[in-house]
Amino acid sequence: MLSPGQHYSRDLSSMRVLGKGEPMQVNYPIISADSHIAEAPNAYLDYIDPKWRDVAPHVVETEDRGDVYVIDGMKRTIQMGLIAAAGQAPEDLNPQAKWDELPRSGWDSNYRLKDQDRDGVSAEVIYPSVGMVLCNHPDADYKKASMEAYNRWISDYCSVDRDRLLPIAQTPLRSVEEGIAELEAMKASGMRGVMMPGNPATDFDYDDPRWDPFWKAAVDLKLPLSWHILTAKESGRPRGPKANSFMTIIRANQDIMGTLVFGGVFERNPQLRVVCVEADAGWVPHYMYRMDHAYKRHRYWLPPGQELSKLPSEYFRENIYTTFQDDWIAFKMVDHVNHKRLLWANDFPHSDSTWPWSQEMLDEHAASLTDVQAKDILCDNTAELYEINVADLPVGGDSLAATV
Repeated sequence: MLSPGQHYSRDLSSMRVLGKGEPMQVNYPIISADSHIAEAPNAYLDYIDPKWRDVAPHVVETEDRGDVYVIDGMKRTIQMGLIAAAGQAPEDLNPQAKWDELPRSGWDSNYRLKDQDRDGVSAEVIYPSVGMVLCNHPDADYKKASMEAYNRWISDYCSVDRDRLLPIAQTPLRSVEEGIAELEAMKASGMRGVMMPGNPATDFDYDDPRWDPFWKAAVDLKLPLSWHILTAKESGRPRGPKANSFMTIIRANQDIMGTLVFGGVFERNPQLRVVCVEADAGWVPHYMYRMDHAYKRHRYWLPPGQELSKLPSEYFRENIYTTFQDDWIAFKMVDHVNHKRLLWANDFPHSDSTWPWSQEMLDEHAASLTDVQAKDILCDNTAELYEINVADLPVGGDSLAATV
């Protein structure tokens, strides 16, 4: 196991030269609970309602910034050179990359399974990339049209192998009633979960009891709900150097989890399970302590009549899953959390990804886990949450990577 001083801190190029732990011996699939795509240039143009086509998100070639996605109504453009940069050393990251320089499997699923095999990964839960930025679009109607287009496209993308490519849908949440109807349509179309916007398009937040019918529908449909980093307003805007933004991007997710816990969402909906995505997990023990401290000392700050029958940490332990990639602290603190709510991921094809060195990393980081803990975090927890039949998946790890 790496010490804090040795940890490569997402400098993936160093993974190839660090002293290795004993190779993990796995006889089960390894599932990434958070992977992505690079939305193809036609993802919105060809799949959006025709009346929105002239303003649909689209790719523009630029001389100074490479190929970028442009979203009508938003100043921010998205440099695809960082969206699809897995496997590159830090000094080789090229934000100015052109589309034909990107890993093809990010947008062409005919190439995806081989890249899964190369990383020893048996299946992936797949989230959007451009769609994360869309969550903060000011026009809820535009968001709905664009997200519906994405849902159609990602369904086609994953159709090459529905067992190994598990699509996550998007919704703008313009109203409770419409949100429930969307959940029903997503379930019927084969979506495996829903990426929630950091902020609903209503004038009331997620802790409002008016959302309770929506939470109940998600439970009844067995459709997991997730909040991904960088999908909330103002998330990731740093003070100081740009590098500090890497430290700020998890805070919005923490705020959402706190809103659900302190807002009584899990008290009123005890069967609801949600996922906090790509915000890492090493912070969870301290966060649970701080929630309990706040409740014990300041519980009268809660709205009148709102009661929690358990400590906040108890809701977090049972109702909230967290995904992480190379957060070595998460592997070290498994005895301080409910390890059945930890989900490993490789974040392919983003620049933050552990691909194609995931197995080398896991040999180091998971070395102190029991066999049961490792199997739960790398396979069973995700399989149970998303109702994945592991019998339909290849065994992961080095044996799968060796087939490429």
